[in-house]
Amino acid sequence: MNQRRILHAHFHLPTSAQPELYEQLLALTQDITPHVQAIPPDAAHLDITGALRYWQRAPEGLAALLRLRTLALHGVQTTCAVAPNRMLATMAAAVTPSGTTTVIEANDVEQWLRPRPVAALYGVGPATAGKLRTYGLHTIGDLADTPLPTLARLLGAATGRALHAHAHGQDPRTVQTQPLPKSLGADRSYEHDVLDPAEHRQALLSLAEEVAARLRDERQAAGGLALTVRYADRTSSTRTLPEATAHTRPFATTAYELYDQLGLQRARVRAISLRANGLRPATEATQQLTFDPVDDRALAIEAVTDRARTRYGPGTLRPATLATRTKQARRGIPGAKSSLPALPPPGRNRP
Repeated sequence: MNQRRILHAHFHLPTSAQPELYEQLLALTQDITPHVQAIPPDAAHLDITGALRYWQRAPEGLAALLRLRTLALHGVQTTCAVAPNRMLATMAAAVTPSGTTTVIEANDVEQWLRPRPVAALYGVGPATAGKLRTYGLHTIGDLADTPLPTLARLLGAATGRALHAHAHGQDPRTVQTQPLPKSLGADRSYEHDVLDPAEHRQALLSLAEEVAARLRDERQAAGGLALTVRYADRTSSTRTLPEATAHTRPFATTAYELYDQLGLQRARVRAISLRANGLRPATEATQQLTFDPVDDRALAIEAVTDRARTRYGPGTLRPATLATRTKQARRGIPGAKSSLPALPPPGRNRP
């Protein structure tokens, strides 16, 4: 059987690019192989194992063809990396110079992978990387040489097994051909201008709870979050989440940070909307280690809330800041509910 070849394509889209441009670039990849998995907002995985024989080209030649077409037809430079699996292709693309191609053959995987920092490994977030470094595991090679039982004691059985496999260049995931992930959002409109930042933050918490709950119900996770505040004109700010998630607490935290970046002061706000984008199956999301008992408690309460909502309907449990209907009606915020405790205002230490 032929060695599997996965091509990771990163499109260098202009900052003003419309969503239609990304869809057009995906169409170009589908002219090369039907096995394409979109990775919004600017990347895709292509399984080119069979396409190599069809096009009678080496991996470098097929990547060059894709780069030529995206540049000639849409003026977009593309960075490509080809490897035996999705994880390696993505990691290689991250360190490939813009507009060029990297190819990793199966025989070269260990030599390429081992010297890299452990934080670059798929599935290793900041907390996990910090924990590994405290035990002297600084490179992927260090991680690969660590016995599996030791990793299981340090990180837990499931995480230890996964990272042990990743450190040896193993990734069983296949390219999943599926429709382009959509976005999901919610908004709050006011009947009059609202100047109070505390009311804006209440709306953000309500929106974060609503969007996150809908994602969990649909077994989806989001890779990005966009906040739009409407007043006389329209201002928006977008930030990518540190990891794909469908949990309320990281949604609310990111929404508050986006709001702070806008520097609205006493702006006359008429509407606030929160939109999760880069949706993907929840199984594609990884949950990093956390050493904060508050996070663990929030996740446990969130699970209870989900069960209560399934059985009794929305709004069974909610945070104290959103619990008073008369207070919400007076402030013009619909009665969205949540199990997540309200986060503190800026300038105070968050739990």
